[in-house]
Amino acid sequence: MAAIAIACVLAAAGAQADTTLRVFAGGSGQRPDLVRKALDAFEQSNPGVKVAMETGGATSEQQRQYLSTLLNAKDQSLDVFMIDIVNPAQYLNAGWIAPLDAYVGPAADAMKAYLPVYAKANVVGGKVAALPGFADGMFMYYRKDLLEKYKLPEPKTWDELAKSARLVMDKERNPSLQGLSIQGAPAEGAVCTFLLPYWSQGKELTDAAGKLTLDKGAATAGMKVWLDMMDAGVIKKNVAEVKTADTVNEFKAGQVLFAVNWGFAWNHFESAADSAVKGKVGVMPLPAVTGGQRTTCVGGWQWAVSAFSTHKSEAAKLIRYLSSPPVAKLLAVQGSLLPVFPATYQDAEVLAKNPWFKSAGDILAQTGRARPVTPRYSEVSDAIRTNTSAMLGRSMPIADGVNQIEGKLRRVLR
Repeated sequence: MAAIAIACVLAAAGAQADTTLRVFAGGSGQRPDLVRKALDAFEQSNPGVKVAMETGGATSEQQRQYLSTLLNAKDQSLDVFMIDIVNPAQYLNAGWIAPLDAYVGPAADAMKAYLPVYAKANVVGGKVAALPGFADGMFMYYRKDLLEKYKLPEPKTWDELAKSARLVMDKERNPSLQGLSIQGAPAEGAVCTFLLPYWSQGKELTDAAGKLTLDKGAATAGMKVWLDMMDAGVIKKNVAEVKTADTVNEFKAGQVLFAVNWGFAWNHFESAADSAVKGKVGVMPLPAVTGGQRTTCVGGWQWAVSAFSTHKSEAAKLIRYLSSPPVAKLLAVQGSLLPVFPATYQDAEVLAKNPWFKSAGDILAQTGRARPVTPRYSEVSDAIRTNTSAMLGRSMPIADGVNQIEGKLRRVLR
C-alpha cells in the first residue's frame, strides 16, 4: 500500500531519459531492503531513471570511513548517500556534499515540515546540507511489570529513578538485576551519556556560531549523577565497558530495570524470539536532573547529494522523494523506523503497527536535542567519549576529565 502511495505522489513528475543514479544506503540497521522498495517505486514513476543501490558497513564509523575514502578522492561513482545526523556540517565543509538550496528552496521553508531538531542538524551556515531520512533518539525503556508490582510511578528525575531502582533491586533479590544501564564504552553512545545530564541543566555545549560554551560546573554535576548511581549499586561498576548492544542484550534478557537506548531497541525487546521481556516494556522520556528539564540525544540518518555527482539535479529530486512523508510511512509501517515528520506519528496505520510511536513522537519533538553541529565533530566526539569513559571507569577523576574535555574542545571549537 505504501509503495502504491509513493508511486501516486510521483506520477505527475517527469522522468529523465537514460539516467542512472547510484545510491549508498548504509547497512542492515538502515533497512536497505525497504529503501530498495522505495527506489523501485521511484523508478516506476520515472521510467527514464534507473537507481543502482549499494550497501555496507555495520556501524556509522565504518560507513563514514568508506565514504570518506571515496569522497577524498573526488570519486564520482556515488550520486546519493546516507549519512549520520552528526555528519552534515563536516561533509559540507569538506566540499563532499552539494548544498541543496537550489533544489529545495530556502532552509526556513524547506525544513519546516520536519521535526525541529532535524531542521537544526541539517542546516549548516544557513544552507540545507542534507534532508532527513528517518529519525532516532535515546529513550528510557523500563520494566513496566516491575514498576506495577511495587506500585512505583515512572520516575521524572534521575534521583527518583535511583531510589525506585534500589527499592526494586532490594525486593527482587536477584543478583543479576541492574537498576540502570547506560553506555560508557569510548564510542558514540558515551557522547550522549555525557550530554544528557549536562543538557538537562539547561546548558549548551556550543553557541549559535559553533563556539564552545562548556559550563564546567554543570559538566561535573552531570558526571556525578552517574557516579553516584554507581556507588549506590544502581549502575554496574564496569559501565565504562558497556556498549549499545550490551544494554540491548541485557535488558532483553530481563537483567535490567531501566535502560537508555536508541529506538531500534524496541523491536529487539518486543519481537526477538529470545526476548524475556515481551509485553513487559514501557517507554518514557529520559528523566531530568533535579530542578532541570528532560532532554534526549537525537540520532537518525540523512540523505545527501555528492558534490562530485554528474547528475545533481536528478539526485536532488531523488532525495526529495526519499525524504517525503510517503517514504517515511513505508519505513515506519514495514520497518518500524521512526519518522521525521510530526504528522506521520498521528497516522492510524503507523500507530497500529507501532503503538509506542505515539510516545516516541512526543519525546523527540519536545525533548530532542542535536549533538554539536560542527565540521570538526569527529574531534569533538573523540574528546568527549574517551574522557567520559575514563571518568566512568574511575581511571580519571571527574575534575580532570572535564578539564581534558574543555582543553581539547577549546582547540577544536575556536
